[in-house]
Amino acid sequence: MTPEQNKKIAFNWFEAFNEHDLEKLLSLYSDTAEHFSPKLKIRKPETNGLIKGKQALREWWQDAFDRLPTLNYEVIKLTADDEQVFMEYMRHVKNEEDLRVGEVLQIKNGLIVFSRVYHG
Repeated sequence: MTPEQNKKIAFNWFEAFNEHDLEKLLSLYSDTAEHFSPKLKIRKPETNGLIKGKQALREWWQDAFDRLPTLNYEVIKLTADDEQVFMEYMRHVKNEEDLRVGEVLQIKNGLIVFSRVYHG
């Protein structure tokens, strides 16, 4: 994949997330994708922050969309190479303080195989 193709995947990721379109979001991931997030450590401590596979992703994000109907991400910056995209964005949720987030998407054969979230 080229950096431009990987950026397109990232923009599709933001679009799906902001539309709360779970199927569209999951279509960007490989069946065996893994996702690490500090919020997983808090909300699902048994995961130690890491979930594996589309079903786990589906459950995690469906819960987020259900709990946070106003969840929205604002792109600040995308940096891509042939294998990954670093995304910097603001997380907006009504009645919550905005949160600056960094996230890396590792991409193989046009699908996200691993994502890792960074925030304070």
